[in-house]
Parts: sequence; C-alpha cells; structure tokens
Amino acid sequence: MRPPRRWARDRLRDRVRELHGAVRPRPASSLVHGELGPDHVLLTVDGEPVLIDVEDLGYCDAEREHVFLELRFGPWYDVLRAPGLDPYRLALHRLALHLSLVAGPLWLLDGDFPDPAPMRQIAEFDLRRALDLAQGHTDLSR
Repeated sequence: MRPPRRWARDRLRDRVRELHGAVRPRPASSLVHGELGPDHVLLTVDGEPVLIDVEDLGYCDAEREHVFLELRFGPWYDVLRAPGLDPYRLALHRLALHLSLVAGPLWLLDGDFPDPAPMRQIAEFDLRRALDLAQGHTDLSR
C-alpha cells in the first residue's frame, strides 16, 4: 500500500529538516569526485591512480562521496568505509541521493524517453527507499 502523497511529502520534508538541524558546522569541506567508482579511475604506466570524468568534482562533505560509494559498491563498501564520518551528514546525503534518483528518472519520463519501464522502476525503488529513510527505518551509521 502506498502512503498518501501529502503524508509522504510532509514526512520527507520533516526528515530533511530534522537531519539538517542535526548537522553541525564544520571548518572545512573535502574535495569529492561526486560519482567515484572503478570506471572513473585509470592507472598510469607507473601504477599511479588518476581520476577521470571529473565534471562533478567539487568541495563538499566527504559523506556525500561515501553515500554514493555505499550505493555503488553495496556489500563491498565496507573496505572503503572511512573512520570519523558524521552519521547525521551520512543520513542527510543518503536521503538526498535517493530523492535525486527519483527526480532524474521522472524528468526523463516527462519527455519521450524510448523505454520508460526501467526509468519508472528506478524512480519507484528510490522513492520507496527515500520513504523508508524518512521514516527512520535505517540506522544512522549505515
């Protein structure tokens, strides 16, 4: 059963505000890739890593990158986990990521996207995930 739209909107809004209120200012940001993954790193002939595809590179919370890495690598993320990440920032960035993964496919579906079914599935999956996060069904540390 899907929750009514107003309830969902209100709960998402309230959770974003709650998490935003829990995040404390920090003196510096980190340089983040924005969508880091194995297909965005090449090795030089000397074996040194080089980042590629850096159009989303910018200063932000390290937690933003880690939420993406967690999504991208799933059960293999644990080897990439960094100590000292702020659980409230992680939760806020995780919710924001899933909301953006709803908005992107819906934007494509607003046009004449050739195969709408997969985009609809992505939007529905991430909407369910965002609603679960908004209801606090996940541990802040994960």
